Amino acid sequence: MSQIPNSLHGQDIANILHPYTNAVRHQEVGPIVIERGEGIRVYDDTGKDYIEAMAGLWSVAVGFSEPRLVEAATRQLNALPYYHTFTHKSNEPSIRLAERLVAMSPARLSKVFFTNSGSEANDTVVKLLWYYNNAMGRPERKKIISRRRAYHGITVASGSLTGLPVNQQDFDLPIAGVRHLTCPHFYREGREGETEEAFAKRLADEFEALVLAEGPETIAGFIGEPLMAAGGVVPPPATYWQKMQAVCRKYGIMLVADEVITGFGRLGRTFGSDYYGIDPDIMVVSKQLTSSYQPLAAVLISDELFEGVAANSARIGMFGHGFTTSGHPVATAVALANLDIIEERGLVANAAAMGEILQKGLASYADHPLVGEVRGAGLIGAIELVSDKAGKTPFDPVGKAGRYLFERGHEHGLIIRAIGDTIAFCPPLIITQSDVADMLARFGRALDDTATYLRAGA
Repeated sequence: MSQIPNSLHGQDIANILHPYTNAVRHQEVGPIVIERGEGIRVYDDTGKDYIEAMAGLWSVAVGFSEPRLVEAATRQLNALPYYHTFTHKSNEPSIRLAERLVAMSPARLSKVFFTNSGSEANDTVVKLLWYYNNAMGRPERKKIISRRRAYHGITVASGSLTGLPVNQQDFDLPIAGVRHLTCPHFYREGREGETEEAFAKRLADEFEALVLAEGPETIAGFIGEPLMAAGGVVPPPATYWQKMQAVCRKYGIMLVADEVITGFGRLGRTFGSDYYGIDPDIMVVSKQLTSSYQPLAAVLISDELFEGVAANSARIGMFGHGFTTSGHPVATAVALANLDIIEERGLVANAAAMGEILQKGLASYADHPLVGEVRGAGLIGAIELVSDKAGKTPFDPVGKAGRYLFERGHEHGLIIRAIGDTIAFCPPLIITQSDVADMLARFGRALDDTATYLRAGA
């Protein structure tokens, strides 16, 4: 990555510890300084344009220059720039947004708790499950089951639910009471001769066996992304969610759908739960809720969970959990405007239509010698690079090819995500057919550069 010869470059190196970054390497190469956005593109401080093929961080639905969201924030800042929702206080945007989320979400969900991020939301889920089971006289029912390669956040509790080593190594995670199942990645975890449905049955059997080994009376919840994203873009195998949900219902385990990335149209349906036929007891949303113009997340819960929590709050005297900016009026006002735009412009339908084009375009690279698997659904997709197609052999070290392709993407005006040697795509929902073609063409040039680099024996 080329260095940026200006004062901001040096200031950034001196003062900022960047998330998800090799801090030592950052001291050497510095940042790309992004100055403005327009539609699906962003521009750095030299004027160079990039197609933002990751929608920022899987999160910008309406693009990087939507004036209606700026106007909604400005109106609310002028009227009520901040107020809290503690001790019987509220504000109109948070009331209206909660009502709207309940109306559009799966039927089981009836109440909303607001946080600032998906990490805080999943942290809240853990606390709600513990609190609820204590209230119901089941203090032993506290364990939560997640999956390897899952991503549910980076706080102490949500980082424990996450199943990625980089988020746990040397942070002393996971905490006690969290268990992880096999990642539902058929390409990597399926056995020779096994069908997707047989693979799904094996994973559900593994889930049930773990429940029985731990004791069903000790398991509070099972959490999963409808489609895994940050773990490498992993769509579940056929019938997976039906089988996993059946185990939850059999043993009274609450099912948590982490829709932080899949919510609000990413898969061409309003929620990933709609796409895969999931009926959750708890659903977590964020990112595309405001197109990340404001930090906001929400936990939607069932009546059953709410009633237990509410009764316990009366017994104790209050529900002792919340954040200074829970239900922030500016963030919730922006979310309402964002949801209006998604609905008015038919962006869920656009995601379905453009998603078909994206998936076909990605599949056109399947025969490339570096490509092991192409996968995805809707407007989220991935290409996994391998050193040997027949053997599905990863590069040594893992990430060598992905990192190079990621950096070549910048040279060709494309921002993608390298997850090891898997290249992820998750463009804004406003993307057009010509945009998809341009994005894939830029990727193709970066992929060819990578092939040349690797053939040279790098």
